[in-house]
Amino acid sequence: MTRALLFLLCCLAIVPAHARLSGLGGNLPHAGSQRDLAEIRKSGELRVLVNQSRNSSAEIKGQAIGLEYQRLRAFGQYLNRNARDGRDLRLKIIPKPKDQLVAALQKGEGDLVAPGELLDAHPGLGISASAAIRSDVPLVVVGNRRNRHYKHLQDMSGRSLTLPVGSAVSDALREVNQQLAQHKRPPIVVEWADSSLAVEDVLEMVQAGIYPWTAVELPIAERWQKVMPGLRIERQLVVGEKGDMSWVVRRVSPMLRASVDRFLAGYRAPSDQDSAFQRVYRRSYKVRNPIVTRTDRQRLERVRSVLQKHGEKQDLDWLQLAAVAYKESTLNPAARGASGATGLMQITPAAARSVGVGNIQALDNNVLAATRYMARIRREFFSSRQIAEAERMAFVLAAYNMGPQRVQGLRAEARRRGLNPNRWFFQVERVAMEQMGMGVVSYVNAVNKYYLAYDRERFLLEPQKQKLSSND
Repeated sequence: MTRALLFLLCCLAIVPAHARLSGLGGNLPHAGSQRDLAEIRKSGELRVLVNQSRNSSAEIKGQAIGLEYQRLRAFGQYLNRNARDGRDLRLKIIPKPKDQLVAALQKGEGDLVAPGELLDAHPGLGISASAAIRSDVPLVVVGNRRNRHYKHLQDMSGRSLTLPVGSAVSDALREVNQQLAQHKRPPIVVEWADSSLAVEDVLEMVQAGIYPWTAVELPIAERWQKVMPGLRIERQLVVGEKGDMSWVVRRVSPMLRASVDRFLAGYRAPSDQDSAFQRVYRRSYKVRNPIVTRTDRQRLERVRSVLQKHGEKQDLDWLQLAAVAYKESTLNPAARGASGATGLMQITPAAARSVGVGNIQALDNNVLAATRYMARIRREFFSSRQIAEAERMAFVLAAYNMGPQRVQGLRAEARRRGLNPNRWFFQVERVAMEQMGMGVVSYVNAVNKYYLAYDRERFLLEPQKQKLSSND
């Protein structure tokens, strides 16, 4: 046994370090999946792995809003102009979370990665970065205009940065925190955002004051500041070293890499590329902090007991119901909306009657009808075990906003396109954006952010539970 163990350790010692990297080096592609440009042209399809964020790859009613979508469309046209056989090449867009892009490329799930953000393309991982799309890109701290102003990054010792999953900032902070530790100062803490939030969502929550700070690539911060004027970019607070924003291919695809580099060398972004971005998104990113004012806290406390009562009966988190109520009526039980929508939850008389509730002007009946209706939607349309709980609630919210049958139609289209029909965020919502615009997508996103804001303060918002736990 001892000899066998020693032999195994010796074998591991001679394996290159990059091949031992967790989750990456062990996923190098099989020979059958190694495609270069000739094989890609024969297949008629270039598979592009894109960062699922709306900043990178959104398309809204036929308009390419994401920066990478615009470049990718131009790249597809470039490849087709230079096709010797005259056959057009189709782009297949495959959205993935940023932290899964490299592994998916290694496994052969795509031919090209277009991340739209800084991405570690270490050659030891069997991948190769293209020529730089943007060179010397800094990662900068971003806050809102009400935040304290810091002159030096070290002055943020003990503060926290909220980062989207896959952010390059976490690795860059290590050196800063090592320097702080040497001076016996607390580190800058990383708080990872919920997986339902992309970089633009975190920026919106920073603008609202739900999160205090984040850090992103400077070009991304500058772009989103155009539609979120409450953001303040701290250009003097640079995290780590500057990097290049690039596309990434596998090292076994040198011809594809050469074509990418030739294309990028001559590509010039349209001068009006952000006009549609600003027009569409300026109306969409309007989330507020739902508990920052005394009035909001008082309104929530007045309806807390009724939300808790009916939420418990229908197995719905009362703070999720509070988030819906904040979006629908800003917690106003007397609110009146379109199409007869009434009260705190803006439930319609027809929806209330469908679950056996009348007189929805009364607060208790209003919440009773809404919770019964949500529970019915969940039970009849989204009860599959293949749907994660957070995604299940997102589908319920979409159905509450636009009707369950329409949501089911979006799921069917997502399945047809090869997207995951059991995930709303970044999957089914893509179909909704393309077909319907930002309406229902903005609704679900806003409620989700209000819920996350409430959930951060759950201990303070549930005084009864706090008192019970202290008496145990």
